[in-house]
Amino acid sequence: MNEDAAPDLPARETVMLAAFEGWNDAGSAATTALEHLHDVWGAEQVDELDPEEYHDFQVNRPVVGLGPDGTREITWPTTAVAVATTPRSGRQVVLVHGIEPSMRWRRYCGELLDIAAGLGVRTIVTVGALLADVPHTRPIPVNATSEDAHVRELMGLEPNTYEGPTGIVGVLQHEAAARGMQALSLWAAVPHYVAAPPSPKATLAILHRIEALIGEPVPLAELPEDATAWQLGVDELAGEDSEIGEYVRQLEEAKDTAELPEASGEAIAQEFERYLRRRDKGTGG
Repeated sequence: MNEDAAPDLPARETVMLAAFEGWNDAGSAATTALEHLHDVWGAEQVDELDPEEYHDFQVNRPVVGLGPDGTREITWPTTAVAVATTPRSGRQVVLVHGIEPSMRWRRYCGELLDIAAGLGVRTIVTVGALLADVPHTRPIPVNATSEDAHVRELMGLEPNTYEGPTGIVGVLQHEAAARGMQALSLWAAVPHYVAAPPSPKATLAILHRIEALIGEPVPLAELPEDATAWQLGVDELAGEDSEIGEYVRQLEEAKDTAELPEASGEAIAQEFERYLRRRDKGTGG
């Protein structure tokens, strides 16, 4: 899809935006974008999924801490569903923020889509971020795709041609389309040499695309300043490390002469391989 295009959804139509921590969330860019929307739109949680059904707690451990009343509480890794009403258009937006589940993905997606249907959702937008060979000095690409020919024609989107291992966003997309819902996916490309979160420049790019998609301006608060500071910090890193600096210049040259493959099948496959290597190192295997 042309990044300059501004597809939008029918006014007042209820939309679900979903992002998940894990492989689908490089630099925490996607989930941070949804957290930002939750805050600036004053969303209220209306439901959550029982983590006992979907998570391996040795992979995603619960966290213990002090509650508001001073007693110790355990917070479990769950998927929260919140609802916001946008201030200008009055559109209802359902925000789903969770951790990619460890098991029972079909049941997990079915439960989420049942909740969506109960809230009058007709369009599901999954939001993700992947590590890619893109320079931090250029605008962060955000690619939009859909398996649905009608959605592609309506919004001028590209088909999803990826084949290979997928994450929960791919399964949720597929299950939503099977139910007759409109489904599309947004992917931000995060420079892989600065993979550690946060990635405010990518989060900002995602929010700009969501603005265009739903036709509602998003208050950005300090995000533009954070993105500028992040880029300056990476500039310093590249200036201190000659290998990184040379690599960034090569990426800039490639980006300036030809479009890089953003969220293409090859890029997603490469990121999945990186994810497997990071996971294996983390488990000491």
